[in-house]
Amino acid sequence: MPKHALTIVLALLTMVGPLGIDAYLPSFHAIGVTFEASPLAVQQTLSLYIAGMSVMTLFYGTLSDSFGRRPVMLVSLVLFTLTSILAALSTSIGMLVAVRVLQGLCAGAGMVIARAMVQDRFQGGEAQRMMAMITMVFGVAPALAPVLGGWLQATLGWRSVFWALALFGAGLWVVSRQVLHETLPPAGRTPFDLRSIAANYRRSVTSPRFVLMSVGIGLAFCGLPLYVGSAAAYIMDILHLPETAFGWLFVPMVGGLMLGSAMASRYAHRIPAERMVRLGFLVMGFGVVLSVIYTSLFTAAVPYAVLPFLFYTFGLSLASPSMTVIALSIFPEMRGLAASMQGFIQMALFALVSGLVAPMVFGSAAGLAWTHALLLAVGLGFWEAGSRARASPAAPAAAA
Repeated sequence: MPKHALTIVLALLTMVGPLGIDAYLPSFHAIGVTFEASPLAVQQTLSLYIAGMSVMTLFYGTLSDSFGRRPVMLVSLVLFTLTSILAALSTSIGMLVAVRVLQGLCAGAGMVIARAMVQDRFQGGEAQRMMAMITMVFGVAPALAPVLGGWLQATLGWRSVFWALALFGAGLWVVSRQVLHETLPPAGRTPFDLRSIAANYRRSVTSPRFVLMSVGIGLAFCGLPLYVGSAAAYIMDILHLPETAFGWLFVPMVGGLMLGSAMASRYAHRIPAERMVRLGFLVMGFGVVLSVIYTSLFTAAVPYAVLPFLFYTFGLSLASPSMTVIALSIFPEMRGLAASMQGFIQMALFALVSGLVAPMVFGSAAGLAWTHALLLAVGLGFWEAGSRARASPAAPAAAA
């Protein structure tokens, strides 16, 4: 498959999980009205979906290491489509929460397997470039999803959002079945032996370098679940905008992601990975400090309240491809499992931030900004500690 076509397909696969998060955010209030549910109960349809994603990302890489990338991906798309249909047909908030957990279990395959497929085919700077290109294409989803979800909600109701997700999953299954080729030949697969799999997981979680770096990556991303988890309150309660105005939050975020990814892709071969990470953290820090200063001094209003997100996501997309490649290169002989562990840590932090931290602070723009600053500072500390940690003797780090 040509590189550009592979980029688009892999980017679409990584969109599956985030679309299940972003598309229905404008429907929070309507879901609560339909089922006479509290805002906290509706919030659990998001946080438990993310929790389901985080749990299953722990296994998708290992399954694809044993059975191949393509079949695992195709099965997950079928299950995502079916659970989207069940979500659209839910008759109570309890049923919707339960279905969303199942949907989350199916939704994380693309994020893990796409990374493993890139590592199968590309190395070093070329892998960084490919990751950046996928991020750039993928960035369209979070911008369009809440906007389209808002219009679907306003015109057809919240159930139409889940029908749209079902159509997306089914369409992507058809495309993937036709054009996505296997990147892990049978000779490169590992036997599905629980003892050896457990030993490999143990190797990954006992590698200080890998764990510290993976936590650093997850915390660097935590500005996204913090504001995504607070999106309904931020748009409608803090900024006093209607349910069709979620673009004010997501367009700057995704604009930064796409611009930063384009720059990261262009300079992947010219700027060393470690330097790109430092530059990314510098730009992220500038955006977060700008947000703290503005929200501490002024009442939050568009466009000034959302402009700092452009800088934050620009820096994030500069740093994240290099961070991912560096972390996964620690275990080059088990890329799928390493991608699963890194994805699990990231999604577990997503679930924690969106489900626990965001509800504690989403009533205040300043509280959100200060919380974001703290998460980013801690993330930088973890990444630096991982960079200084020695590689595990059992799995020496490869050159990034």
